[in-house]
Amino acid sequence: MRRALPSRFVKPKPTPKEPLRRMKLNLPPGPFHAYLFDCDGTVADSMPLHYIAWKKALGEWGCTFDEELFYAWGGKPAAKIIADLNQLQDLHMPVESLAEHKENLYLEMLPQLKPVPEVLDIIEAEHGQIPFAVVSGGRHNSVVGSLTALGLMDRFQTIVGAEDYVHGKPAPDAYLIAAARLGVAPKDCLVFEDTDLGIEAATAAGMASVKIASPLERSLLKS
Repeated sequence: MRRALPSRFVKPKPTPKEPLRRMKLNLPPGPFHAYLFDCDGTVADSMPLHYIAWKKALGEWGCTFDEELFYAWGGKPAAKIIADLNQLQDLHMPVESLAEHKENLYLEMLPQLKPVPEVLDIIEAEHGQIPFAVVSGGRHNSVVGSLTALGLMDRFQTIVGAEDYVHGKPAPDAYLIAAARLGVAPKDCLVFEDTDLGIEAATAAGMASVKIASPLERSLLKS
């Protein structure tokens, strides 16, 4: 009979890696004839990068932007964010040029961008079955940059950006424009959103919606 080796000579068995947990989306009962996706924080896991860009751009003007407020204002167009911060902090930041500067800072970080996994699953599973649109509070160049970086531009039939409407989320205008472009009745559209403003906009448009977890919620799930 072989004698057992002393424990100091025995290699411990490798612990198998736990599979990475991901959130599964629970979709409301359909059928739906179109899916409308917000971009930042929904298709693209871009909110942390946008916050870095905001901090850099606003810091040049001595403006503070709390992270909690940043997420609460998710879906609000950049120009509106700057105008509101001017009012809150009694500043006179140039709205249009600063919004453009902030977007350029974000675009520089696009190589770091990743998709939101559970939303990517939906896009890949349903692409070609029903039409898709992106409905964003961001400008077209920002949305196109994000989708191109993720290799997803060809998945969407139309993009509705901040230049396409006057009243942003929580007004329903952007989602109604997307539905009209796709030729689908609002009641037959399902909206994917990560912000309360976006969910309010979808509801106001008469559309069902799915709330996407924030980066903080996803990080807690993985820990």
